[in-house]
Amino acid sequence: MGDFFKLKEYGTTWSREAIAGITTFFSMAYIIIVAPNILSQSGMEWGAVFLAAVIASVVGTLVMSLYANVPFALAPGLGMCSFFVVTVCDQMGFTWQQALSMVFICGIINVLITVTNIRRLIIASIPRSLQYAISGGIGLFVAYIGLIQVGVIAFDSGTPALSSFADPAVLLFLFGLVLAIVLYTRKVRGAIVIALIVTTLVGIPAGLTSSTDSVSFVEAVGQLPDTFGVIFTSEGLPSLFSDPVMIPSAVVAILSFSLVDTFDTIGTFIGTGRRSGLFTEEELSSVENNGFRTRLDRALLCDSCATSVGAILGTSNTTTVVESTAGIEAGGRTGLTSLVVAVCVAVSSLFASAISMIPASAYGAVLVLVGILILPSFRNVNWEDMVEAVPAFFAGLFMALCYNISYGIAMGFITYCLMKVVTGRGSDVSGIMWVVSGLFILVFALQALMSLIV
Repeated sequence: MGDFFKLKEYGTTWSREAIAGITTFFSMAYIIIVAPNILSQSGMEWGAVFLAAVIASVVGTLVMSLYANVPFALAPGLGMCSFFVVTVCDQMGFTWQQALSMVFICGIINVLITVTNIRRLIIASIPRSLQYAISGGIGLFVAYIGLIQVGVIAFDSGTPALSSFADPAVLLFLFGLVLAIVLYTRKVRGAIVIALIVTTLVGIPAGLTSSTDSVSFVEAVGQLPDTFGVIFTSEGLPSLFSDPVMIPSAVVAILSFSLVDTFDTIGTFIGTGRRSGLFTEEELSSVENNGFRTRLDRALLCDSCATSVGAILGTSNTTTVVESTAGIEAGGRTGLTSLVVAVCVAVSSLFASAISMIPASAYGAVLVLVGILILPSFRNVNWEDMVEAVPAFFAGLFMALCYNISYGIAMGFITYCLMKVVTGRGSDVSGIMWVVSGLFILVFALQALMSLIV
């Protein structure tokens, strides 16, 4: 097994990979719980969506492990879950069966642009400064997730404010964060996992660690047929384009699904891959078709296929989660980390109530620490050059404040092209950058138009 994952070649060990896998699992465990809660609001059975999310995550992560040999985990993207329910179903008026069909088509599109090397061309065309900005922005994004999850930053009538330090959840968060930082600084092996467990235990007497009601595993198995393969029934793909009036809306939704999925993945791979050394500079910059011989090529293909598989099962876009950075920072370097994650996720389906006991204060503290560990990528941006500084600033700012990686990428791309044009260096911008920036502007314009219509 060690030879299969090439542990010696990548300078890692069994124990380090196992700890990294457990760390990633605990960092992303909340997704498996939260995603069904969001998607079930569209009318799907909670148990069916829960089991679909688990199976899609396990299958996608296993393929990432055994085929790509990289330490990334996959799960339904929470941002896409919200887009699925709020925008596509509630605002646009599509049924959840039709929305799943859109996700399936999105996955097929992403597979096509991956096998035709378009994704590699996109990565190679992104300026180095933006790549570092994307990495740093992911750090801000991850930390922001942690702060929002625990409620350290609250929104009163739409205005952000700092929560009261009399709040037990905030105090538990601060305890967990300090503990995690101290353990990590002291180079304690498994520091992040230890901080998670200890913080969870401390939360018991405080009344913050408790089990929530959930559908049992047996009940979930009974509900899965409600969503499994529904896209191939008359309520799915055949109905999606049956109403000519709805076709433009369907095209907009599919394009949005595809672009957000693509750039969330690219942002995660670039941000973590460059800083950790998982992908070589040659892999990140090469535009030649390598026939899926490199780990990056295979990872991109795995991510593309996972979306369609998830749609067949009954969940929204299954994508590489940014929480994988927790395991990578803990030392994960091969697919063995992903294998451990897949096993943990599979087992978790039997113990959903136990997983739900992990309070937001615990995993929120860990996410903030992970965000801090990624931020140093910003130092590689030339802040003295406004042509590089402005796009880098907007990429990181919008990624965090908009709670969306792809929005940060979009603003970075658009402002980069703008800065190059106003400084008379428009010819430096690659064709891919122009096309992708144009697509982002088109999507924003169409979304604005649709909001006026609906």
